[in-house]
Amino acid sequence: MSEKLAPEKRHSFVHNGEKVFEWDQTLDEVNIYINLPPNVHSKQFYCKIQSKHVEVGIKGNPPYLDHDLFCPVKTDSSFWTLEDDVMHITLQKRDKGQTWSSPILGQGQLDPYATDLEQKRLMLQRFQEENPGFDFSQAQFTGSCPDPRTFMGGIRLD
Repeated sequence: MSEKLAPEKRHSFVHNGEKVFEWDQTLDEVNIYINLPPNVHSKQFYCKIQSKHVEVGIKGNPPYLDHDLFCPVKTDSSFWTLEDDVMHITLQKRDKGQTWSSPILGQGQLDPYATDLEQKRLMLQRFQEENPGFDFSQAQFTGSCPDPRTFMGGIRLD
């Protein structure tokens, strides 16, 4: 049932009319998807993930991305893979349940309405995780949604 509460679509970060990357998030992680340029061997790509910074590029060239992250991540649980001409970066949130309005600090933030929708979806994911016998996929919030990290005593970290 938790797959019903997975992100419905990815958000796009566009700069100067060009899509830089797409992204989505769950309670635990933020995923970044970058379309790779053709005719570059996979061993030429690199990704450096630090607790508050990410750098992505092709060896011997200026970085494609070199930015601070919106929030800190757990570097030992974060990783990147290449598949089907896409670099997939998985950033493990340091604060489970925190709603990110963008992976990159100060760049491409979701508008307040979209951020609220993300927070509601993450709250329902939290309810589903804590109550696996129930189906929250059709549940809705009216009005503002509480913070998934702190609502009713906060997220259990068992």
